[in-house]
Amino acid sequence: MSQTDVGDTFEATFTYLVNTGVKPVTYVKMPEEEKKNPGGTYEAHSHTVRDARPIERDLDLDREGFALVRQETAVTDFYDEAQLEDIYKPELERLVKEVTGAKRVVVFDLTLRAQDEEIREARGVRSPVRRVHNDYTVRSAPKRVRDLLPADEAEDLLTRRFAIVNVWRPLFGPLENKPLALLDARSIAPEDLVSTERRAKDRIGEVQHVTYNPNHLWYYFPRQEKNETVLIKCFDSETDGRSRFAAHTAIDDPHEPPDARPRESIEARTFVFF
Repeated sequence: MSQTDVGDTFEATFTYLVNTGVKPVTYVKMPEEEKKNPGGTYEAHSHTVRDARPIERDLDLDREGFALVRQETAVTDFYDEAQLEDIYKPELERLVKEVTGAKRVVVFDLTLRAQDEEIREARGVRSPVRRVHNDYTVRSAPKRVRDLLPADEAEDLLTRRFAIVNVWRPLFGPLENKPLALLDARSIAPEDLVSTERRAKDRIGEVQHVTYNPNHLWYYFPRQEKNETVLIKCFDSETDGRSRFAAHTAIDDPHEPPDARPRESIEARTFVFF
């Protein structure tokens, strides 16, 4: 697969971390702390974004680090916690198991996001993330397993290959506002990834923010539908040359019509045990 295989392209602005040598800290639902410690230095860079639809059948989690998979859902209201627990989680566990060939998949986190401020306030959900990032690090991925599973079970599972895969879906389609841009894992150099502390009132985690690299290859799926999920590999314990991290961010799409509906989306983080 080559760059010439993809469809239309456009230029978009990306927010990258500037590596100052000081580990940045991001505060979650702690506005006073965030105000005192804004956490890191960031700068804007322009990159070409490629339409990935012409190559969607060739994409592989173990190569590019992301893939588009169609899946219908029986969920009728993504803001209904009972439906998410009883319907959506089992749907996703079956989907990721089928795509990856894993022996076991566990959905351990669901995050809803909305571009519209009124929806965020009414629903108590988060805004789209505009910094280039990846959800887990070599340190935080196994720690999350230990945090959430019984000690003996976690230690046994961590003796074998495991991954964390994010399943991202718009709540309606076609999505025309703040689509998800995906960074080809093969274009990420190890030094591009900077561990960033993520502090909440109940725990301290760690993610990766990304520094600018002109060699980065960015893709997106225009007008993504509700039945189209994007799978993103956030971590893989295997070190045999397959992709281990794939970054992503929300972007502005110049094709967005003036009456585009503000984005609403849901992402699920899953443990994938082999």
